[in-house]
Amino acid sequence: MRFIGIIPARYASTRFPAKPLALLGGKTVIQRVYEQVQGQLDDVYVATDDERIELAVKSFGGKVIMTSELHKSGTDRCFEAFSKVNGEFDVIVNIQGDEPFIHHSQLEEIKQCFLDDSTQIATLVKPFSKNDTIDTLENPNSPKVVINKNNQALYFSRSVIPYIRGVEKDQWLNQHVFYKHIGLYAYKKNVLEEITKLPQSNLEIAESLEQLRWLDNGYVIKVGFTNIETIGIDTPEDLSRAELFLKGQING
Repeated sequence: MRFIGIIPARYASTRFPAKPLALLGGKTVIQRVYEQVQGQLDDVYVATDDERIELAVKSFGGKVIMTSELHKSGTDRCFEAFSKVNGEFDVIVNIQGDEPFIHHSQLEEIKQCFLDDSTQIATLVKPFSKNDTIDTLENPNSPKVVINKNNQALYFSRSVIPYIRGVEKDQWLNQHVFYKHIGLYAYKKNVLEEITKLPQSNLEIAESLEQLRWLDNGYVIKVGFTNIETIGIDTPEDLSRAELFLKGQING
């Protein structure tokens, strides 16, 4: 199978405007993401709606596609970009433009999900550690995933799922393996086109999680596993933490 990576990158951001162009260890965030992915997939493009990002990507020799300013999600931007690419690809990998430390093993794991011919969509999860705190587990910005015995997602939630009945919360992590969602997606090309045409579902609106729209419409999401914690950059504070991580001063 042939895999193409697409990195959606917007200039506008409520919490961190111009985030893709912020410098991290002397390189822009978008360059670091691109370089982490390059060579791991058959091809890779940045998909953006801003000429400043387009220019920055071209300046370091990357491939970039201009897309509409009207997209409401990275998935929609991925599909438009893919529709403009020349070449035959079977699977599109959606890589977040604010994940400069995405690991090669994570990309390989999501590719392995497609060894199962029935896989339509794939994503990754990371087990919470028994050393994590209940506050970490309950953080609504860290969606949780319940999976079935076939390693397919049953549900994603900002709440803690499952609820452990009859056990004090501070013991939950000792009683059950909870899974944190890692926001890396891959889609078969026909499936990507189909899901971009779906209307928002009530579950998606309630949780503000796009993947619930796909589950709500009967799509199967295959789950791969990683034990690597990466540092996503949502705020300037995250960028400062990423600088320390790059210098080896803190762990992920």
